[in-house]
Amino acid sequence: MTLALAIHGGCGTLPKAEMTEAEWAQARSDLAGALRAGWTILAKGGPAVDAVEAAVRVMEDSPHFNAGHGAAFNADGEHELDASIMDGATLAAGAVCAAKHIRNPIVAAKALMLRGDPLLLAGPAADVFAEHEGVDTVPNEYFSTERRRKNLASMKIREIVGTASEASEAEKHGTVGAVACDAQGHLAAATSTGGYTNKPAGRVGDSPIIGAGTYARDGRCAVSGTGKGEYFIRYCVGHEIASLVAYKGLTLDQATHEVLGELSDHKIGAGLVAVGADGTIVAPYNTEGMYRGWVTPDGLLHVATHGDVEMVGQA
Repeated sequence: MTLALAIHGGCGTLPKAEMTEAEWAQARSDLAGALRAGWTILAKGGPAVDAVEAAVRVMEDSPHFNAGHGAAFNADGEHELDASIMDGATLAAGAVCAAKHIRNPIVAAKALMLRGDPLLLAGPAADVFAEHEGVDTVPNEYFSTERRRKNLASMKIREIVGTASEASEAEKHGTVGAVACDAQGHLAAATSTGGYTNKPAGRVGDSPIIGAGTYARDGRCAVSGTGKGEYFIRYCVGHEIASLVAYKGLTLDQATHEVLGELSDHKIGAGLVAVGADGTIVAPYNTEGMYRGWVTPDGLLHVATHGDVEMVGQA
């Protein structure tokens, strides 16, 4: 089988002028680090589900992405984190939502998947589960960054003056995710997010919803999405793409663009990464940019933030 790994760090990437070149370089370096973490597992014959967990965990630890450290604030000035993971070989999955203290929500989601039942835990129950499983927990303020504080202040002002709908995707959203195909041909997907800036407390988006923001099924594809979660849930984006591949015979590229086109009709920012059963990788988006990256079969790392794709060395 063709080994494959692709990641995203959210669509609606900041305009280039809003970060220094050093900050852009660090963001790209963190994307490369996520790819190396996942590819190391795949190259040793490890399972796709372990690879996507490892890749997402690196991005959760980076302040440049809206997941884990660097997550968005909700309307109450707190962080509520969502994550899910799915093994395409067995359809096993695990997810947490509205968690406030799990340092790496994707690790808790994976632990829940291995437990088998329940599939999804919310709020304090997710935090308690993580503690019982020995998953690292932290004070809620651990996730805070100055950039996210500024985003919250900006969105609060926009809400008051009635311009919230005009906010950039970068101000509002952000998600990280990974998809992979391992040496046995098994697929997996994982997604993690802090939701959108100034979201109502308790709001849950598509990232922890299996079939919406995250989906993997052997023989079809694995998908991780980013964008306005409410629409990803309504369209069951991950499952819809897999169904178009299985039942309509579309290529992965055709299926993802068909679904992304429907989302674009609603004038919302959206993007995703997906991998097919044959190792094909696609990473479409309809915003100015999307943090993204993938590894080619020869082990070369490629990362991008806007239009240009940069080759950054060997995995």
